[in-house]
Amino acid sequence: MEITISVNGTDNTVDVEPRMLLVDVLRTRLGLTGTHIGCDTTSCGVCTVLLDGTPVKSCTLFAVQADGRAVKTVEGLKQNGDLHPIQAAFKEAHGLQCGYCTPAMMLVGSVLIEENPDPSEDDIRWAISGNLCRCTGYINIVKAIRLAAETVAASS
Repeated sequence: MEITISVNGTDNTVDVEPRMLLVDVLRTRLGLTGTHIGCDTTSCGVCTVLLDGTPVKSCTLFAVQADGRAVKTVEGLKQNGDLHPIQAAFKEAHGLQCGYCTPAMMLVGSVLIEENPDPSEDDIRWAISGNLCRCTGYINIVKAIRLAAETVAASS
């Protein structure tokens, strides 16, 4: 069946089988490999994307469920060719090691900052609780999200 998904602001019409997962459409049909595949059970969160602005795990969402909707991946965080404040903060605060969970953490962090411009450490930890990281111990991820929030607040 044919579906149309707005991905990072660009409409994409794709022919998919009804059982095809959104993560597979993003990676194999649209070449957006920043969305990772991990557990295929929603446990790890590395497949997280924003669907109409809400974080969802794309490994258990059928692509047909995104028909007519807006998807944002990590590739869509850039603003006018510049890094989004969350991307710059992850770089500056060393919020990654292997980088596998990083795109999902950035997307979730960006939504948190939009909804809560001054998140506490507990707010940040709660927001990222659906995304597992096996490398960092989360300390620098939390610092990065906090730094991004401060940067966004200072530019407002």
